[in-house]
Amino acid sequence: MDQAVVDAIRTELETSPTTWRSVSGGDVSDAFDTKLGDGRQVFVKTHTNPPPDFFDTEASGLDWLRDADALPVPEVLASGEDPAFLVLEWIDEGPPGPQTESELGRSLAALHRAGAPSFGREDRRTTGSRGLPNQPCDTWVEFFATQRLIPLARLARDERALEASTVRALDRVIDRLDDLGGDPEPPARLHGDLWAGNRLVDVEGRSWLIDPAAHGGHREFDLAMMRLFGGFGEPCFAEYASAFPLAEGWEARVPLHQLAPLVVHAVKFGGGYVPSVERALGQLL
Repeated sequence: MDQAVVDAIRTELETSPTTWRSVSGGDVSDAFDTKLGDGRQVFVKTHTNPPPDFFDTEASGLDWLRDADALPVPEVLASGEDPAFLVLEWIDEGPPGPQTESELGRSLAALHRAGAPSFGREDRRTTGSRGLPNQPCDTWVEFFATQRLIPLARLARDERALEASTVRALDRVIDRLDDLGGDPEPPARLHGDLWAGNRLVDVEGRSWLIDPAAHGGHREFDLAMMRLFGGFGEPCFAEYASAFPLAEGWEARVPLHQLAPLVVHAVKFGGGYVPSVERALGQLL
């Protein structure tokens, strides 16, 4: 860990890191299992060249999810941008229990019900590895078009990640969002990047949410993201449906909500994500 980060943590927490070891922390940050001088074990993330407000945005997203009091979210102990670091409470991981999935579904429904002031973020900070905008919007259609699909179509076109015909199909979906999106719903409080790697299970079998791209959005987005890469049991979805039933036709909208993460992955990684984007578009048009 860089000495500047050690000094910054000492200033913020009034105790110094004494030992640390590298652990897995994602594809953009360095992460450390860290012991502090006061005996606490904490999780520290650092970044040598982050985008503006990188960890402060993550910290505010974690706090916002935690404020809903719906399910466990790590407490933010400190964060800073120069140097860039984030200190979180440590979570001891363990195996899932018989109720882990169903409890997650019920808790996620409560998180979504907590709502948001608007679609997007009040602080207007971007989220995700591609810095997608989060300007507040009054409707989901406006948000998904202007803050997600239009910027992603432009990015895919500029970086030649998708064929021109595929980008044109994406433009047609944007034009039809009023028809494809289903009945309007109020903004839900979303994790925003809910794949299995951003869910930790602790020694008591409880699910914790980490690494959010938190914003106000359509609740079907989180659920579609969970289905995209797998890792969540069917009892999770069944309990969610029982606690907070989805609107009629939600199954047909799954590829719509999966479009944004699929295009992001096609731009970043190419490969099999390109035909996945094409298949999703084919299901919608």
